[in-house]
Order: sequence, then C-alpha cells, then structure tokens
Amino acid sequence: MSENRFLRSILNSTSESHSVLEDVQGIVTGAMLASLGVLVLKAGGLLTGGTAGLAFLLVYSTGIGFGLAFFAVNLPFYYFAFKRLGLAFTLKTFIAVGLTSVLTGIIPRFLTIGETHPLAAGLFGGALVGTALLIFFRHSASLGGFGILALFLQDRFGFKAGYVQLGLDGMVLVLSFFVATPFIIACSIAGALVINLILAFNHRRDRYIAM
Repeated sequence: MSENRFLRSILNSTSESHSVLEDVQGIVTGAMLASLGVLVLKAGGLLTGGTAGLAFLLVYSTGIGFGLAFFAVNLPFYYFAFKRLGLAFTLKTFIAVGLTSVLTGIIPRFLTIGETHPLAAGLFGGALVGTALLIFFRHSASLGGFGILALFLQDRFGFKAGYVQLGLDGMVLVLSFFVATPFIIACSIAGALVINLILAFNHRRDRYIAM
C-alpha cells in the first residue's frame, strides 16, 4: 500500500500541483533551454542581468567557464531562498542551477554555435532564457539570482524588492562597461527586455494555477 502511495505521488498530478515526474521534466527542459540561451548570448558576446550577468563578467574578465562561474555566484543566494521560499523551492533551484551549469559546459562538445550578430543573440538568446525561466517558475524553481535576495531584504528590512532588484542589476550594468562596448551593452539590454516581457506576458498565477 505504501508503495502504491509513493508511485501515485510520483505520477499523479492535480489542478493545484505538479507530480514529481512533471517537476523533473520541467526542470530538465528548463535547464536545456536556459543553457542553450546562455550559449547563444555568449556567441554574441553579450551580458545579461542578475547572477547570470555576474557570471558573464567573470567569464569575460578571467576566462573561466560560464558553468562554474554561474554555479559559484549563486551559492550565497540559497540561504535567502530557504529563508524566504522554503526547502522545496531551494532544492529545485539548486538542481536547476546545477544542471544548467553542467549543460553549458557539455553542449558545446556536441553543438557548435558559430558567429552570431549581437542583436540576434540578444533576441533569440533572451527568448530561450525567458522561456526557460517561465518553465522553472511554473514548477516552483528558479535560476537563483537577485530576485530571491530582493524578496528577503523586503521581508527583513522593508526595502522595496523592485528597487533592490533594479539597483543590483544596475550595478552589473555599470560593471559591464569595463568589458563591453556600448553597442554590446545595448544588445544585452534588448535581450534582457525579451526575457522580462516573456515573463510579464505569460507568468500569471490567475491564468496558471498548478505550481
């Protein structure tokens, strides 16, 4: 009987929650799209906001791999994720970040993305990353980042989360002037706009209930 209940928890979903199997496929699919999007952005020499932007800065300034940089940059944010959003969200986010980091290192061995115009990289890379984030959000996960810290600081100190997020992303943008040209930064902003528009238009809890 207990085995049957365990199997049902893995396979069965409801209108209000995903099954374990659905969460697994969602996180794997999201990581595949996110890693491909990151590689497209990188092919155009672009940056982005959040911890991914910090990882890109490390890549361009030190030459280390994006996967390692992205994983390391996100480590401090898991504490805030646990305090603000709970253990399940934190574990899913850790897996999502780890899998995306690994895939960005593996994919280039099997798939080559050639010379890419920066604007095309921003639009298509942004669309891929935005879709990946949408999938992660719908399965109660994320790619870590400043948003978690912003929510934590809002709860603890009353700072407006939106202003905190804007300030942190602004710092990344300022730092990007040391490693990129104004045109590259403009194309990077275009990519960030695509990411956020996809989320704004498609991620609404009143339209999508299952989490």
